[in-house]
Amino acid sequence: MTETDPQTLALLSAYDDQLRANPPIPPVGVTYEKDGPLLRAVGNFRGFVSGPQDLGVQGPELDELIVRQRDFFAARGESVEWKTRSHDVPAEIPERLRAAGFVAEERETVLVGRPEEMAAAQPVLPDGVTIRQVGSEADLRRLGTLQSAVWDMDLNWLVADLLGRIAAAPDQMAVYVVEAGDEMVSVAWLAFRPGTEFASLLGGSTLPAWRGKGIYRALVATRAALAAARGVRYLHVDASDDSAPILRRLGFRAVTTTTPYVWSPEQEIVRLK
Repeated sequence: MTETDPQTLALLSAYDDQLRANPPIPPVGVTYEKDGPLLRAVGNFRGFVSGPQDLGVQGPELDELIVRQRDFFAARGESVEWKTRSHDVPAEIPERLRAAGFVAEERETVLVGRPEEMAAAQPVLPDGVTIRQVGSEADLRRLGTLQSAVWDMDLNWLVADLLGRIAAAPDQMAVYVVEAGDEMVSVAWLAFRPGTEFASLLGGSTLPAWRGKGIYRALVATRAALAAARGVRYLHVDASDDSAPILRRLGFRAVTTTTPYVWSPEQEIVRLK
């Protein structure tokens, strides 16, 4: 559930007005294109589409906009993610996406907080465990392996994505790993958002055996401290159901929810059988 008090509504307004209107610097090899109210990212592991809170179209015109994105990426032989938020209008967007063959993935909670509040608690890690900022290909390959193990799917595309983002704007991305001796046990990164007062917390993942030991909180505090030092006013997270309660206890406020709708050539084949 999101909250509707004035402070939360102000945070939601900042999220809509700033974060959604100013996409992150794209990785090397990725380009942005406008199609009506939408911003389309092309050249990543899969296409990405997002828009303002009010698309300004509905009915057949909305159907045409959706189909145009689907067909654009179908011609490239690629899947595409359309990122929706629960407060977007028209409210029929999810229904129209499903009708065009898009499939909903897991809903996440959009949280916004103040970095100085998150950075106030000093990171407390188990004995022998350390946090290190990384950027080398070797470290990022280990990160991809850990992410794939945690989520039980191939997430090694993150290696090229993060390398491309660091190459495009090295001062706008900070990647952290947590290690117990030689073992990488947790990872997360921070993306600054030029043109806004925001930075985004991304990628937080911890091996099951190392959960419940304060590592996730320590990674939040570490990234928040860097954001606060850089003058960031707001931290943003799209949080899973596992992470959202932790973040809310740290002071984040839930402002809306977000659900990715994904179309892929493979899904379309199954749907048409």
